[in-house]
Amino acid sequence: MDFDTLKAFLDEKVEEFYRPEFIETDPIQVPHRFSKKEDIEIAGFLAATIAWGTRAAIIKNALYLMQLLDEDPHSFVLYASSAELKRLKKFVHRTFNGDDCVYFIQSLRNIYTSHGGLQKVFEEGFLNGDTAWAALAHFHGLFFELPGERTQKHVSNVRKGASAKRLNMYLRWMVREDKARVDFALWKGIPASALMLPLDVHTGNVGRKLGLLQRKSSDWKAVEEITANLRRFDPQDPIKYDFALFGLGVFEKF
Repeated sequence: MDFDTLKAFLDEKVEEFYRPEFIETDPIQVPHRFSKKEDIEIAGFLAATIAWGTRAAIIKNALYLMQLLDEDPHSFVLYASSAELKRLKKFVHRTFNGDDCVYFIQSLRNIYTSHGGLQKVFEEGFLNGDTAWAALAHFHGLFFELPGERTQKHVSNVRKGASAKRLNMYLRWMVREDKARVDFALWKGIPASALMLPLDVHTGNVGRKLGLLQRKSSDWKAVEEITANLRRFDPQDPIKYDFALFGLGVFEKF
């Protein structure tokens, strides 16, 4: 397809898939259960962290995790006792286990008590380099201030070339603003124009079929390549096309 035809096709698919009903089938439904800013941030981060595997299992386990946090994520992160933290030991999602879960809560407590919260950490990182890469790299460094070598495999490190699919998805949730109100538009310090595509097997395969991605490896360089091509269609909001690529791959088996 030529540029205009491909843009029209993708714009049509964005409109088709990007509707409020999308929330019901996606892990983003988990932070949508909350209204307090910090609850949305924390619930979204935890749901995004375990967003690999079947969508049904992701949603089920993320909702269970919210139960373990007493449906009050921010308060639990700040004030949970040792006994309350201990009950998280029974949580398991694939290779993310109870020890990882406890580490995440302790690290989030450090971020909210010592670094001003998730928004401030990501936005400070963005200001350091004016890129999403800089925001993700800064966050990774602060998140692992506490000892926790085992758990590091559950947070992508863009310094090592990781595509950081789940973190980019989380940034999309927190930053984008749109008429469908799927994403939250909570964070104003990072522009939607700077967001990077949450590259997974679906968006990658569709992107390659459409000529948006030539790189075979799904790493950070591939994220940069496909996002640069999407910016040609909409420089201010390139990641809206995540819904088109994902929907084509998951729902239409494109």
